[in-house]
Amino acid sequence: MLKSQMRRDLKWLKRQARKDRRITVALLAGVVAFWTRQLPFDEAPGDILRALSFGLVAASALTWLASALLAARTIRTPEEPVAGLRWVSRIQRSKEWAFWSAGAFVAWHVLQFVTALVLG
Repeated sequence: MLKSQMRRDLKWLKRQARKDRRITVALLAGVVAFWTRQLPFDEAPGDILRALSFGLVAASALTWLASALLAARTIRTPEEPVAGLRWVSRIQRSKEWAFWSAGAFVAWHVLQFVTALVLG
């Protein structure tokens, strides 16, 4: 009975991981699409705002790359249970990094908006 419950739980985890992987890939594609739509962007006036702006762009790019790397490592579904748990963990971390990348994009957008309100 315990073995069948573990097998059922692992199947559920893999099914959830497949959904998370689709969400991650869609989020990564969306972040790239939004960044290409925004570029080239206006230079922020002032050294501090420019540094914050480029820092957010760099943070978004690095977290996007980390998420894409983790997502690329999960293309094949492993057969053994322990490797399956590592696969699920990689997908969850990839999804987390993708949301960090989207968050950095949103923070950059908010910074641009507030800068335009204050200076314009």
